[in-house]
Amino acid sequence: MATHAAYTVFQGRAGDHNDLAMPGAKAIGDALAKRTGVLPVVIGKPQPALNVGWREELDAAMPALQAMQARLDEVFSSGAYSVAATSRCAVSLATLPAVARHHPSACIVWFDSHADLNTPEASATGYLGGLALAAPSGLWQSGLGSGFGLDQIVLVGQRDIDPFEQDLIDTHGIPHIKPKYDLAMRLRAAISGRPVYVHLDCDVLNPGIVPTDYVHDGGLSLDDLRDCCDVIAEHELIGIEIAEFQNSWTAGGEPVSPEPLLDALAPILSRR
Repeated sequence: MATHAAYTVFQGRAGDHNDLAMPGAKAIGDALAKRTGVLPVVIGKPQPALNVGWREELDAAMPALQAMQARLDEVFSSGAYSVAATSRCAVSLATLPAVARHHPSACIVWFDSHADLNTPEASATGYLGGLALAAPSGLWQSGLGSGFGLDQIVLVGQRDIDPFEQDLIDTHGIPHIKPKYDLAMRLRAAISGRPVYVHLDCDVLNPGIVPTDYVHDGGLSLDDLRDCCDVIAEHELIGIEIAEFQNSWTAGGEPVSPEPLLDALAPILSRR
């Protein structure tokens, strides 16, 4: 079991609709450094959002995504667990195959208002982030690898699911834990004692808690998130990636602190 954390901040472009998540990831990295005294490794350089189709976005992001994958290979080879601020969900195209290589029995707990299980053919929007979990699960080829089965996924907080994704969930019996009572108990049952890698898209939270690109009512509270983290902390932790935290509510607005979010994640982040 890993006994220490390795910190990473992804600063490249990865299917961004706007330019707010790259400084958001940096803010998380800075806050973690202040808490731990450990400076994160920075991958990629900020670039303006393209806001185009998935193929162009993937091609533009590929060098930074390959560097991010190499970074996680290094982290896991060292015996550490990973704490990463990943700006956008599309970075999971790189991170999850690295998790699979080093921890093939991992349970992927995917906190998000979306399932991100679309393929390029099934996607109605062509948004790269909406394909982020599907490629590592082997549903399409991103060029960054795969390695996980759909039986290793636990979905938490989704409330905007496309028909193609719902069919996958129903057909394969993917646990889908909706925001309601007994959230922690149902998460514990779904993890079923397996080692855990956490993906947190901040839009899993109720609107108004932190700035995000997508806004969907009926999400988790920070207390809900902390309760879930208490459950996850009962298990072997492989890592956590924090995505889709935007630095401000509007372009040019006042920066928003990630501290309340990190407080909710404390049961995981404090495992050093």
